[in-house]
Formats: sequence, structure tokens, C-alpha cells
Amino acid sequence: MKRLLVSLMLVGGLGYTGLSLAQYVPAESATPAMEAPAPEAMPTEAAPAEAMPVEAAPAEAAAAEEAPKLDSGNTAWMLTSTALVLFMTIPGLALFYGGMVRKKNVLGTMMQSFAIAAMISVLWMIVGYSLAFSTAGMEKGVTNFNSFIGGLDKAFLAGIGIDSLTGTIPEMVFMTFQMAFAIITPALIAGAYADRMKFSAMLVFTALWSLLVYAPVAHMVWAGDGGFFWDMGVLDFAGGTVVHINAGVAGLVAAYVLGPRIGYGKDALVPHNLTLTIVGAAMLWVGWFGFNAGSAMAADGRAGMAMAVTQIAAAAAALSWMFAEWIAKGKPSVLGIASGAVGGLVAITPASGFVGPVGALVIGLVAGVACYWGATSLKRALKYDDSLDAFGVHGVGGIVGALLTGIFAVEAIGGTAGSMGQFMIQLYGTLITIVFTAIMTFIILKVVDMVMGLRVTEEQEREGLDIALHGERVE
Repeated sequence: MKRLLVSLMLVGGLGYTGLSLAQYVPAESATPAMEAPAPEAMPTEAAPAEAMPVEAAPAEAAAAEEAPKLDSGNTAWMLTSTALVLFMTIPGLALFYGGMVRKKNVLGTMMQSFAIAAMISVLWMIVGYSLAFSTAGMEKGVTNFNSFIGGLDKAFLAGIGIDSLTGTIPEMVFMTFQMAFAIITPALIAGAYADRMKFSAMLVFTALWSLLVYAPVAHMVWAGDGGFFWDMGVLDFAGGTVVHINAGVAGLVAAYVLGPRIGYGKDALVPHNLTLTIVGAAMLWVGWFGFNAGSAMAADGRAGMAMAVTQIAAAAAALSWMFAEWIAKGKPSVLGIASGAVGGLVAITPASGFVGPVGALVIGLVAGVACYWGATSLKRALKYDDSLDAFGVHGVGGIVGALLTGIFAVEAIGGTAGSMGQFMIQLYGTLITIVFTAIMTFIILKVVDMVMGLRVTEEQEREGLDIALHGERVE
């Protein structure tokens, strides 16, 4: 009788245990547990302790699956892309700009690109990366101070170790990739003030502009949820807004503030060595694959599409500028086809992760003609001396590309379909960038001018920057 009572108690205890677990265990996994036949196989004291982890196990497994893991293929591509983007500035841009100035200024012009690369690398490590990509205080749909600029929690690259990831690549690789973007953007502005700006003033202006203009725009566009432009839905895959409109507008303001070169509009201020320029343009073209395809942050189909549309747009723009110039002037020039290719690369930059081959072709054809107009007719009409057409190519090309991204975006490629609504978002983003950059650049230039002066003396300008500022010359 005693044994019978014990058995009944054990069965009742198991039944209670099974009913208690039923509220935690999904139906499909609860049934086998409650059907266990032998009391000795499931001691009443051990069963709850062993069964309870069933609730946490699926969540832990899901978290393990969702946690980002380093992808060696993606990392290898991003290491390569980073080198390609740096290659665009030194030696690409240095040669491209260096060949377009007069012989007496070639070393000074190339020195600007090299010095900017060194200085921005250090500034980016100290505080630039944190201002651009810190996400502290950001929240999707909430506009606050951190919607416009990051904090200082990543200053001096604090907290970024060899195991820190951005997506599936090391954060240190992402940081260096973005450093190369931060380098080339202010270096592009140098084309507008070539032949006449003090080297010391150039360094101070560039440092301030990088922190007060470039970093905020990069943060608003690329820092993610909570970023002002990001939440607006502005599409900028690789820097049409952040790099080209930003640099182009800054160059236009600089051209007005500094005034024209001595002899502009009267003397023939012709390039001294177009061989350097065409070689530099070719380097920019090749490096741009890292610029655009690298912005996919992965070695995948989207990167492959970005590479293809980059090539198509650059080629189409080179041809459209060439034919436009051929019709207007009777001869196609080497400088023209090189500038056209760069204009196409500029225009496809914001669109490269969103459009297909047909969209790229149209963007390239439009950009070539638009940039030719910007570098010739527009410049004459507005009466500014943009020495190497920083605004005519990068400003105009960036605006064309940003706007047409809103028309030709393909949902299957970038998740957003082109529409009039998206076009208006692109237009708002472009206009806000133009106004912000113009005002901030003007203030920075004026402050630097008051403190130390922006422009070399007339005697130094006539002598040439190579000798006057660096004590060297090309023989």
C-alpha cells in the first residue's frame, strides 16, 4: 500500500512538472517531455533544473547567428579598396592637378595634396573619425545635436581594438577607408585656389574645414539611424554629397574670397604638362573602383554592380564631354576627355550602389555635357576664377549625380526605387549641403584671412609658388 501511494505521488509530481513547463516550452517541444514514461528516468528534483534552459536556448542560438562575424573575403576587398582610395590622392590627384598648373607652381600644387594626406590622417585619428562616425546619443527619427555631428567617445580611436567590427570587417579597416575619403575631399578644393594661396593658410583652412564641414556632413549622411540626412532618406552611396558637392561648393566660395589669379582673363594661363594630367586622370579612374565598389563594404554582387556602373558612367561622360567640346571648339582636347571622365566618376559616385547599367549610361552622358558647361559657360557667366575647375567638375557633377540618383535608383539593387518623391528628397539634401557648406566655408576663410592672410603677395605669385614658398623648382 505504501509503495502504491509513493508511486501515485511520483506520477502526480511529474504531471505537475509537465504542466508547469508547458507555459515556457513551445508546443512542439513540450509534448515529448510530458510523455516520458519512466519515473526513474526523470527524477522529480532534477527535471525542472534540466528543463528550464529550454526557454533561453532558442534566443541564445538566434543571438549567436545574428552576431556579426569577421569575413576574410570582405576584409581583403576593403583593405584593397582603402589602398585604391588613397592612391586617388597620392599620386592620382597630385599628378592631375600638378599637370594643369603653370610650371612655376607644379611642386607647390603637388605639395598641397601630399601635405593634406599627412595632416588629415593625423586629425582623423585624433578626432575626425569620432566626430563623423560616433553614434553616441543618436536615435532613429529623433533630431538632436548628435543628428548633426558625433561625439568624442572615439577620439584617438579609443575602444577600437583588433577584434572591433563594423559589419563583417575590422573597424580599424573601416576607419582607415573613411580616412582616405576625408583626405581626398579637402584636397579637391585645392583646385579652386591653385596658384595663389599661402601654404600655411592652406593647412589651417584645411584642418578647420575638415573638422567643421566635412565631419558633420559625413556624420549626417553615413553615421546611420539618427543621422539627419540618413533619416531624411537621402541616397549617397559613396560621397556625391559628402565629398563632391561639399568640396565643389567650398571651392567655389574659395575662388570668390581669394579673387582671380593675376592675369586671369588677359594672359594665357595654360597647363604646363598635360602628360601628368592624363596619367593622374587614369589613376583617379582606376582608384575610383575602390571609392565606389568599396563602399559596398563587402565583396558581393552590389560591389560588382557598383564597379560596372562606375566604368560605364566614366566612359560615357568622357565621350559626351569630348563630343560637346569637338562641336563647340572644332577639336577634342586631351584635357577635355580627361576632365569628362572625372566628371562621370563624380556623378556616378552617389548613385553607384543604387542604379543599374542603363541609369549609369544616362548619368554619364548628362554629366559629361553638364560638367563641360560648368567649366566653361557657367564660369564665364558667374565671373569666378576656379583655377582647375573644382566646382565645374566636382560641384556640378556631384549635383547632377545626386539628383539623378533619385530618378534612376533600382529597388532590387539598393532597396529604394527611383521616383519623384525620392528626387525631391535628393534635392532637399543637395540644397541643405550647398547652404551649409557655403556658409561654413566662407566663415572659415574669413577668419583665417583676418588672422594670417590667405593669399601670397603679388611678387610671390608672379615668381611662382615653388620658389616663393618651398625654395624649389622644376628644371
